[in-house]
Amino acid sequence: MTRENHFSGQSPDVDKVCSNRLIHEKSPYLLQHAYNPVDWYPWGADAFTRATEEDKPVFLSIGYATCHWCHVMAHESFEDKSVADLLNKDFICIKVDREERPDIDSIYMSVCQMMTGTGGWPLTVILTPEKKPFFAGTYIPRKSRFGMTGLIDLIPRISKSWQEQRNDLITAADEITAALQREQVSNHKDISDISLLHAGYEELVLRFDPEYGGFGHAPKFPTPHILLFLLRFWKRTGTTRALTMVEKTLRELRLGGIFDHVGGGFHRYSTDAQWRVPHFEKMLYDQALLIMAYTEAYQATLDPDFQKTAEEIIAYAFRDLTSLEGAFYSAEDADSPGGEGAFYLWTEREMEKVLGKDDALQALRIFNVTQSGNYHDTGTGLGQNILYRTQSLTGLASAYGVSETDLELRLGSIRARLFTARAQRSRPSRDDKVLTDWNGLFIAALAQAARTFSNEVYLTTARKAMDFILTRMRDANGGLLHRYRDDEPAIPAFADDYAFTIKALIELYESTLEPSYLGSALELNTWFLTHFWDGVKGGFFTLSDDAEVLLFRKKEFYDGAIPSCNSVAFENLVRLAHLTGDTGLEERASELSRCFAPFVQQSPSAHTWYLCALDNAIGPLHDIVIVGKRDADDTKALIKALGSHYLPHVLVLFRPRDESDSLITNLAPFTSNLNAISGKATAYICSGHTCAIPTTEPGRMLDMLGVSEFRDYLKNRHGSTD
Repeated sequence: MTRENHFSGQSPDVDKVCSNRLIHEKSPYLLQHAYNPVDWYPWGADAFTRATEEDKPVFLSIGYATCHWCHVMAHESFEDKSVADLLNKDFICIKVDREERPDIDSIYMSVCQMMTGTGGWPLTVILTPEKKPFFAGTYIPRKSRFGMTGLIDLIPRISKSWQEQRNDLITAADEITAALQREQVSNHKDISDISLLHAGYEELVLRFDPEYGGFGHAPKFPTPHILLFLLRFWKRTGTTRALTMVEKTLRELRLGGIFDHVGGGFHRYSTDAQWRVPHFEKMLYDQALLIMAYTEAYQATLDPDFQKTAEEIIAYAFRDLTSLEGAFYSAEDADSPGGEGAFYLWTEREMEKVLGKDDALQALRIFNVTQSGNYHDTGTGLGQNILYRTQSLTGLASAYGVSETDLELRLGSIRARLFTARAQRSRPSRDDKVLTDWNGLFIAALAQAARTFSNEVYLTTARKAMDFILTRMRDANGGLLHRYRDDEPAIPAFADDYAFTIKALIELYESTLEPSYLGSALELNTWFLTHFWDGVKGGFFTLSDDAEVLLFRKKEFYDGAIPSCNSVAFENLVRLAHLTGDTGLEERASELSRCFAPFVQQSPSAHTWYLCALDNAIGPLHDIVIVGKRDADDTKALIKALGSHYLPHVLVLFRPRDESDSLITNLAPFTSNLNAISGKATAYICSGHTCAIPTTEPGRMLDMLGVSEFRDYLKNRHGSTD
């Protein structure tokens, strides 16, 4: 097995006479361009100083290592000497890795969306030496075609305008900057209430695809936080349709080509409505969010396929995205030496060679492989196929007249042999940088899966990754750092890094009940509030108070492919307030909610992580304090009973019996007077600022939480409560 190293700064298609300034960078994306003839600078003062001194505009190109169209533009234009000569003559050229510098990407992506109505990567922006934009676009071809102006024509035009119409360009740049600043201003501090949850649900009903699951039209993204919200809405209201939308989407995702049926894990999105033809890159954050969705869906339905899918995603990440230090890499590319997706494609002949005729015949039917091929984007005409399914295991077993157990064993053998054969191919490139925010999401997902599936390996792995973040990704003042690669932690952390790491620490506390994790969450939350909070208008800026400010200090609140830092921070503040009894944190959560309510009201379904946090804030949240001996059977029984059910509105604290000076007592003083009853592990349940009579019985505890109604629902649905 080989893995093509596209991140070494070497490209087999380029005449490597010399390198540019990017050769000294750590970013895999920047290193991909280190041998371009374009005189690239990394983002920094040197580039803008030269732009000022030479009176030139800045050509800013933003992308990321696993971006297919970024590769296309690089090979087509940035490796072309004629394009490079034009750029080097009239511009100062800067390359930015959007994953290393999400602050730069966020600002200029907003510019592109404002100026063109669309966005995406590669992102191309032309700036004044003062960093103000006056042109923006995405992919630009080398030569003009099909109505798209090519770089060969565009560069001289912009250069001429810079020389002859400078004042007009600067005026336009000032107007764009002012418009962006106005977009951030909310003149109202509306109060979010339960009506937002219902409005979000109704919008999603209208967008839902009842035939194939998911929301909207092609291209389709999994957007797991939509599913997490719908699960909570179902739990709150009993609206069966909300749960049905979740189940339909998760099942179709698992059957489709967007899922890697041989190696596990999900590709980034599907280019069609049926989830069959993926864009083949695999991102760590997608794996994390989908693990959360499948795990919570399993809790809600006890469907074993949901558990199995979550476990297969985790197995993929453990195998292919885990660093030697125990943290997690960022992504795998869509491209490999055979072209986009080539690593994942199969011909009928290849499958027969690997499996033999009998098993191949079965596999061809199961995975919809044909002699002519079902994937035609490679241009090879070799009958290439994406593996996807149209039937569940139950449906297949019925169709073939075999038992599910026998079919599952045979399918497992088929997948194992295909995996072994595929491992001999040249792998897609791997982006081996470690990002704090994406690791936070994955650690949170692992911790949640660990307690749901009682898996100690998951928990041990989550602990190791968090230890890496807390020890290696820190600066001299105790703040977090954003990126790690080649033994170098660097770049001051952004709001996402803090919000997602704090969430991971809360999940680790809920899974281990070790107060050190809660203590670390509170420590980082204090830092986050001190350096990112807007003391005038509320909410969190994406940048700290001592970071480089571009056009303005931006706030993110839209829950896109990744939830916004403010949505996750909203959730964190609510949970930490309940876990510690600190009403000051609850007040901050309320301020944050009011600050962003006007934006959420415009489109609730575009802010579904915010809606999840609002669902918790509205409550009632159940705060459960378990008092007992940590390793005693009766303590474990209470904890296990809680972990085996879908209880999104429950938070658990553990106070060791007869340890009044324990760390948890210092972190959550309200627990200090709670004691075990008659020497037995005891659960104290408080809800809506009111506490019920404590109990030592797991069944009674669950009944007090309304789990009996949940059992009745499952019994009616599945005919069993097991």
